[in-house]
Amino acid sequence: MRFSGKTAIVTGGAHGIGKACARRLAQDGARVIIADIDDKAGEAAAREIAGEGLDCVYKSCDVTSKLDARNLVNSTVSKYGNLDFLINNAGIVHAADFLELKEEDFDRVLAVNLKGYFLMGQAAARRMVEQAEMGREPGAIVNMSSINAVVSIANQVPYSVSKGGINQLTKVMALTLAPHGIRVNAIGPGSIMTEMLAAVADDEAARRKILSRTPMGRIGDPEEIAAIAAFLCSKDASYITGQCIYADGGRLPLNYTVEPNM
Repeated sequence: MRFSGKTAIVTGGAHGIGKACARRLAQDGARVIIADIDDKAGEAAAREIAGEGLDCVYKSCDVTSKLDARNLVNSTVSKYGNLDFLINNAGIVHAADFLELKEEDFDRVLAVNLKGYFLMGQAAARRMVEQAEMGREPGAIVNMSSINAVVSIANQVPYSVSKGGINQLTKVMALTLAPHGIRVNAIGPGSIMTEMLAAVADDEAARRKILSRTPMGRIGDPEEIAAIAAFLCSKDASYITGQCIYADGGRLPLNYTVEPNM
């Protein structure tokens, strides 16, 4: 229960990695607020986690709205008295060739995946700074990036651009907030078995393609990413800030393909 008495917000927490992060932080003793725009799934996720005897509630929040971001932080502090951790995880994708990509689709993905991280990060950080000035322990922010911040997929233009931006946003946030003791880091997952990937991985050819570029020979689990998020929030990571930890089964160091064991 290392996070007993701590409060965490997890955006995009209704599904996949976000839901796993919410559960892990709650298992470690935190009071967790799942924030999402998918009310039905968000409420179900919070009920499921709370049903395990953990402290978890759902709040509707559009991270592209400055007012929503501010209200989420204010309501969290009003209910629990403090905000210690933010997991910036909300994200969307849009597949289109670069030459065919529409401006509105580019803007829509960047609004959620990058501007949303800025808005939520700023709102949370302002409160964390106030708390630090009151003598509370400094907070921590974790931004969910991707290996696609480094490598690219041709038909995932705005997603790749947004993740590259998240890496830079993480660095400037870390530098700004370091004097207050607030740490900001990112996680760059590789292929993780979320609902989205599960649909692709059911196809034999697609699964072989994924594994051919994954030296560890398997697809990662959301819980493995959640464990990193919990570590980065913890005192065990007290001297780590401005970094992106890549959890990709060895994909980024790879300069060849491997034959998967099927």
